Amino acid sequence: MGCDATYLRGTTVAAATMVDAESLHLLKVKTVTEKIRFPYIPGLLAFREAPSVLRAIRALRGNSYVCLVDAHGLAHPRRFGLACFVGVALDRPTIGVAKSLLYGSVKGRRVLDKEGYQIAELVTLPGNGKTIYVSVGHKVSLDDAVKIVKRCLTVRGPAPIIMAHDEVTRQKCQLKKSNPAYS
Repeated sequence: MGCDATYLRGTTVAAATMVDAESLHLLKVKTVTEKIRFPYIPGLLAFREAPSVLRAIRALRGNSYVCLVDAHGLAHPRRFGLACFVGVALDRPTIGVAKSLLYGSVKGRRVLDKEGYQIAELVTLPGNGKTIYVSVGHKVSLDDAVKIVKRCLTVRGPAPIIMAHDEVTRQKCQLKKSNPAYS
């Protein structure tokens, strides 16, 4: 499973995808569009995105899954990013996958906190050399999180998250086309 969210003029658009673990084919997708209820405050993304993301995930009605979240987990200044928030709320394994470093220092492929504890690992995307940051969300070890993410990588990133991103982008475009207030 993967999830992502985007914004458009006071609106949050969130999507969750259910993907076959073996083939990486999209099985189901659900989107939620609703009014933003929390302002943007750096480091508090979970309060802004989690309500919509959780509604989209719950709409899929999945029973057994690992959820890849387009955000940080443990690799967060408060050691509790959106991926942790989603995992605790659902009581499911979650993995944070981010495109940029929010907190910590990079030593080789490891991201360390101020005490030297590993909080994330860099993973290189196949074919383009870009890196992503993989961190624990909830109920999964960092080693397992990295293995799961590597299993579903594409040139653009982990397939479940890319599919969710593509869906929120589609929904955002449809909103713009259908409602002049969003243009």
